[in-house]
Amino acid sequence: MGLFDNLKNQAMNALKTNGNKIAKEMENGIKNTVQNASNKSETIVFDAIPTGFEDFVSLPECSMDTPFKTAALTVLALCFYPKDSELSFKMLDYLRGPRPLSGFDKSFIKDRFMDGKDYVPRSYFSGATPENDYTPAVPYKITVSENPYSYTNEGYAKLLIRSGGADSQREVLLRKAKDGKWYLWEQYLLSDIRQPESANPWA
Repeated sequence: MGLFDNLKNQAMNALKTNGNKIAKEMENGIKNTVQNASNKSETIVFDAIPTGFEDFVSLPECSMDTPFKTAALTVLALCFYPKDSELSFKMLDYLRGPRPLSGFDKSFIKDRFMDGKDYVPRSYFSGATPENDYTPAVPYKITVSENPYSYTNEGYAKLLIRSGGADSQREVLLRKAKDGKWYLWEQYLLSDIRQPESANPWA
């Protein structure tokens, strides 16, 4: 084997090695691009809290043309439960569209608010923490996020909202109807979180 044959083999080996390396880098780059594209967040801002059902449905977010808006409105509707459970249910039924709350759904929500846990839905607003008894900052903001698995099932969106009293984000599942609106399908927002300092004897 001559000198040029050795050089040829070295060049081919280098090309193969570098080619595999470049291909791997390209693959990782594509994966990162897809992941970043699927990690979008939207912050929904409410200048004021509605005073009743008519105010609620007149909010621009009630167009429900994105799943982010419906997810944020779900938090808002749950905040009404401690003072007016029927109003809260009416708002949730509006968000659920053709699939209103069942008796089981209402019993489940009622159970979640036992023991004075009225602060749980407030915890999803920006600035609400155990240290300030989950008092939201004004204007009222809710940040809703997606991840790479948010749209695994066609026609559904599984979005995430962070609570100021929990280490992990909580899920809201939305479903898109034929009218183009994203309706509430299921919410997992009422799980236990850290107690506000005023109610925590160990704080």
